[in-house]
Amino acid sequence: MRTPRIIAVAVVAAMAIGAAGCAESDRGDGDDAGDGGTFIFAGAGDPKNFDPIFNDDGESFRPIRQLYDTLITHKPGTAELTGGLAESWSNDATGKIWTFKLRQGVTFHDGTPLDATAVCANFDRWYRMKGEAAQSQMIYYADVFGGFEGSPDAVYDNCAAPDASTAVVTMTRYKGAFPGAFALTAFSIASPTAIKQYDGDTVTQSGDSFSYSAFANEHPTGTGAFTFGGWNKATGEITLKRNPDYWGEKAKVGTLVIKVIKDENTRKQELRAGTVHAIDFPAPADRTALASEGYQVLERPAFNILYLGINQKNNPKLKDLRVRQAIAYALNRAQLVQTKGPGGAKVADEFLPESVLGYATDVQKYEYDVAKAKQLLADAGATGLTLNFYYPTEVSRPYMPNPQEIFTVLANDLQAAGIKVNGVPRPWNGGFKDDVQQAGKQDLHILGWTGDYNDPGNFVGTFFGRAKTEFGDAAMTDMFAAIDKADATVDQEAKRAAFEQVNRDLATKWLPAVPIWHAPPALVTTKNVQGLVPSPLTAEQFNTVSLTS
Repeated sequence: MRTPRIIAVAVVAAMAIGAAGCAESDRGDGDDAGDGGTFIFAGAGDPKNFDPIFNDDGESFRPIRQLYDTLITHKPGTAELTGGLAESWSNDATGKIWTFKLRQGVTFHDGTPLDATAVCANFDRWYRMKGEAAQSQMIYYADVFGGFEGSPDAVYDNCAAPDASTAVVTMTRYKGAFPGAFALTAFSIASPTAIKQYDGDTVTQSGDSFSYSAFANEHPTGTGAFTFGGWNKATGEITLKRNPDYWGEKAKVGTLVIKVIKDENTRKQELRAGTVHAIDFPAPADRTALASEGYQVLERPAFNILYLGINQKNNPKLKDLRVRQAIAYALNRAQLVQTKGPGGAKVADEFLPESVLGYATDVQKYEYDVAKAKQLLADAGATGLTLNFYYPTEVSRPYMPNPQEIFTVLANDLQAAGIKVNGVPRPWNGGFKDDVQQAGKQDLHILGWTGDYNDPGNFVGTFFGRAKTEFGDAAMTDMFAAIDKADATVDQEAKRAAFEQVNRDLATKWLPAVPIWHAPPALVTTKNVQGLVPSPLTAEQFNTVSLTS
């Protein structure tokens, strides 16, 4: 197997174990739920659907990770690559041909064998996807593979199956995202039989809303440690069942329930009431309190970024670099980190965590300076600027525990510099993400990213490597070219230098967004939860979880 280039990210787990009571519910922890009982995890938002390729957010990926596997995965608690459905992988000297040796005896939940033909069917499906609605929802595919069949930007060429246990994927060019990108949850391998049976490629759009197939909503079929047991939208509960035929470590609980509780305070109350076993994204102030009460607080390393996005499309003033710089100077990010940031959060001066190749220590820093912000606005003829600031509701994200509070602080900072702000709250799915990433209705927005693998292209390339509606930056062709050149650099030291320069130029020449902070998100569990390994990628697998009495 080719030695992975991915650098391991160490996990620091701060556990406070005390006298917290065991979670109980009407499902119970006993035999009525099957071997090992029922583990109930409180999710922070609704999933969009359960087809990996049509998703790009953590709340959708949480159940998807339990249902599917990827060719390559990560060692638990790290960002280090290891074998998944492929026992090993290798690439040729050009970096364009990737060969995967598949595990033997693996089957999908519907009994379809996992073989090279099934793997190739997935790659071909993604590449040949038809319809603007479907393609628009394949965010990860567009970012990593560049384009679809017929596009000159397409990175994928073909997939061959010389034998049942060998899949050979050929690219049109080298791309630094690989092999790390093969571990992306969006590129999980699904049953070709189920996709065909349940019309998996059917995606329709009506206005700002998208509808998905029976495969995506009712019959998701992977090779994962859990099988799909249903999604009760009325109660907000996603039920998954232990897969007795799983190829890897079989789940210790019989049933996994992901219970969607959008309000952070309600999640905390249900944890204390014993109706859930674990919650994600506790408010910063609650970590110490819950730990003192005997709950286990599991911290993940900060491997993310929160940013203020600037869309240059709707307001011509935002095309002026001086206006974007004024916005950066107007933000008191240090105070925001101190008052609203999770414990351990740090002001971000660029879009990479420090541990990622290409992080530059000498980028231009935008210290809080209201007078300078006002002067830049005056110089640009933008005094009295009015901007529509979109922010999400009904969700907490690892990098954004309370969007409403973060918006309020940032909006107040901007208004103190003379920028009028119209706040536009929108629900995360079916609202905010579509408005911001598909329609580009906003002038400003808060959004962020948790890294999927340890490579600068996964951060900088994902955000700024091509023209995106989110930023309205189609004219920044020099930025796209610089990132593409850095990403295509095979030599690692040369790649490091190229991305360091990209990060300097992002701060001084382009500034398509303003980095806000890097924040270490946490999980909190009752004391009877064992085996939950926090992931720096927020990519926890629940087959290792057990419940003690």
